Parts: sequence; structure tokens; C-alpha cells
Amino acid sequence: MPPRRRIDPIEGRAALATCREADWDVSSTPRATVATAVRYTLEELAVRHPGRSVEVRVPPFAAVQCIEGPTHKRGTPPNVLETDAGTWLSLATGVLPWSRALDSGAVRASGQRADLSAQLPLSGV
Repeated sequence: MPPRRRIDPIEGRAALATCREADWDVSSTPRATVATAVRYTLEELAVRHPGRSVEVRVPPFAAVQCIEGPTHKRGTPPNVLETDAGTWLSLATGVLPWSRALDSGAVRASGQRADLSAQLPLSGV
């Protein structure tokens, strides 16, 4: 079952557009706008790729579980991806390729299923 949406898609796309106008410089964008954009794109990832085998974390804003496969219920999941808000938004929109983010250390990924190169970017966001 896909996750329940908490961010209105219209508000999420508007926040994402504001971040895009700032050239993904989240330090110059209001924190609430960045939070909305991050939460919207994470929700979109979870809706498009439901499951509980990978946890994607963008502290301090949000985390979601996604991708079909073995589920995880307690403790630290074996498949985790963590990054900052600017990197996540760049990945979600296709501004930053997955391989470059991973090679630069901007994304920390652990576990066999933590490779989201097939799921990113999220087309149409």
C-alpha cells in the first residue's frame, strides 16, 4: 500500500519550483519551503516505488521507506541512503546524476538495495 500523502502535490511542486529558482541553494531558501520540497519528493519516491526495503533519509526534514523487497521492521535498516536537502532535490529532479553524487560522497548508501539510480530522477516533479 502506498504511503498516505501529507504534502499537497500542488504545494510540493510550488516549493520545488522555489528551490529550483534559487539554483538549489537551500541556504538561501526559507527552511519551510525546503522542508516542503524535500517531503514532497520523498513522498513521490515512496508512491512511485512502494515497499519497505530501503530507507531514504534527508535529515532533518524527513525519511521514507520505499522499494519492494524484504521488509524491515526494527532497528537500523540494512539498506539506507542518506544525504542533505540540496543533494536530494538535485537528485530527485535530475540536476545531479546518481553516480556523481555517490562518487563525491554527497550520498551515503549502504546495502545492496540502496542504489536508486533506476528510480531517480523522478520525472515530472
